[in-house]
Amino acid sequence: MERSVVVISAGLGSPSSSRLLADQLSAASLAELGKLGEPATVHTVELRDLAVEMANNLVTGYAAPALQRVLDQVAQADALIAVTPVFSASYSGLFKTFFDLIDPKSLDGTPALLGATGGTARHSLMIEHAMRPLFGYLRARVMPTGVFAGPDDWGDSRMAQRVSQAAAELAAVLHGVSRPSQAAAMESLPFEQLLANITAEN
Repeated sequence: MERSVVVISAGLGSPSSSRLLADQLSAASLAELGKLGEPATVHTVELRDLAVEMANNLVTGYAAPALQRVLDQVAQADALIAVTPVFSASYSGLFKTFFDLIDPKSLDGTPALLGATGGTARHSLMIEHAMRPLFGYLRARVMPTGVFAGPDDWGDSRMAQRVSQAAAELAAVLHGVSRPSQAAAMESLPFEQLLANITAEN
């Protein structure tokens, strides 16, 4: 079965560093999926092309056909790659507006790989303190590795390694071989049994 990966880029320029990072993440993800024998197609969306439609949707409650197609693609995607530039130490307004229009239930359990671009490395934690909570609210399955790219990161081997690591995590989840978390591996016992065990030990 062919996988569908939707890539959301919230860059404002053309070209933009956010789109460049989004392309690197999607290419690496396709390569990792190929290694696992998982064919996939990528649909890349530039949010700046939908800015007017998104604004109209906010005030009318109606999504124009082009916007609705993208919303449907995201809802039906097997995985999501989302990249935004950093504005005021958070994601851009364009990025937030788009995800405000998403049905909160449509991303439930969807694997999501997060990326961000900014003018200084001081913004590198934005993925953790802003993007990750947003996608946690949407109940997406966020990959452990997020990728931030500042001016000095392009062409750096450490960034290339993070891109590869994040892509490998996404591919593994789609392939169904993701590493179980420590919490999932622990046996969950009823409270009464736990209490009985403590009493028996004493």
